[in-house]
Amino acid sequence: MSTLDDILKEFPPRTREKIKAAWEALPKSVQDELENILKAMPIPPQLLRRLIDIALRQYQAVAGKKNKIAIIGPANVGKSTLYNHLIRSKTDQAEVGPLPGTTRINQEADAGFFSIVDTPGADAVGEVGEIEKQQALDGARQADFLIIMFDAIQGVKKTEQELFEELAELDKPFLVVLNKIDLVKRSEERVIAKAAATLNLEPGQIVATNAKDGKNIEQVVLAIAKIDPEMIAALGRALPEFRWQLAWSAIFSAASTAGLIGAIPIPLVDFAPLVVVQGAMVLSIARIYQYEITLERAKELVVTFGVGFLGRTLFQELAKLGGIPGYVLGAAIAASTTAVMGYASIVWFQKGEKLTSEALQKMTKEITDILLESFKNLGKPRPGKTALQQAIQNGLENSALASQQPDLDQPPLPSSPPPTDLDDKSL
Repeated sequence: MSTLDDILKEFPPRTREKIKAAWEALPKSVQDELENILKAMPIPPQLLRRLIDIALRQYQAVAGKKNKIAIIGPANVGKSTLYNHLIRSKTDQAEVGPLPGTTRINQEADAGFFSIVDTPGADAVGEVGEIEKQQALDGARQADFLIIMFDAIQGVKKTEQELFEELAELDKPFLVVLNKIDLVKRSEERVIAKAAATLNLEPGQIVATNAKDGKNIEQVVLAIAKIDPEMIAALGRALPEFRWQLAWSAIFSAASTAGLIGAIPIPLVDFAPLVVVQGAMVLSIARIYQYEITLERAKELVVTFGVGFLGRTLFQELAKLGGIPGYVLGAAIAASTTAVMGYASIVWFQKGEKLTSEALQKMTKEITDILLESFKNLGKPRPGKTALQQAIQNGLENSALASQQPDLDQPPLPSSPPPTDLDDKSL
């Protein structure tokens, strides 16, 4: 199946031609590149929002015309709740409530790459209901893309099927969303299949969401992105910085925890307990770079890189100098070796390169020196957990490691086990 077919298959048939036309205008090489970007997209909604934050700085359309997306459907299906998830500013939030008819007029706000329009229920009856329906239809006519939303509990009744047909006749690309799916959890597949059959769609052409909790909101955003190749390209350009930020956060957290372990008055020459912390960090970074490895394999990678040996050697060398409390030295070395292991993992998963022992040793020594300097400001008596963690994070921010974002302009490697020139049979 071609790249374009993979992208189109999740959309309703009436939408495919419009999206296909936009994509076919692109060279095949560009299509392939954009599809690879889509495959690499993180899916948790909170992470997608973070990626969008980075991408917006590069998105050319920010200063120009944005696509307008209208959310339309029967009353009380969760349109305003979805709208509130997508908008950029809380000041633009729509009022939500359990009673139908909370939204009376169209409301439009900035959603980053596009503008989003919340509409009244398009199925109300009576004079007021007819006015609200016309407002909703006006919003749909002026939009570039429609999110047609239904309620999983109520299903798609005859009147809603008629509304769907009326909206489809507007000849706009659209996506069907079935909201409140959490309330039919035991019958989810059956409910989706029934709604799809009623609308003459395939089940895979319906996005099931729980807008209240944000479930599958990211699928809605990525569906919108697929109608605009420039939007996908912007997300792709932002991916390297995004991955680096996430991985750096994982390093921060693990190094802080490792520092606390290193400060415990146990035989500090033995850094074996840190393998668990470092292994979990490596696993997190592997997931960020979309490698499928287990925690056990991540811990084996830590051992194979030999940072524990480097830490023990460095501890022995610095301990001979005297004047540095054992817990301070242990905390600094535990944190520095963890940070270096994290950086080595980024390079490994991104580029398939193993840093040399000399490079690891040099970085570990430099970061340890910076952390020891940072610890001087802690004073006496022995600092508490929060102060020690803050000192570690301050030290890492001031290290060269923080600015050594490895060559991330290139796309990530394919999602497969890292090429292994390491003496590690399990990888």
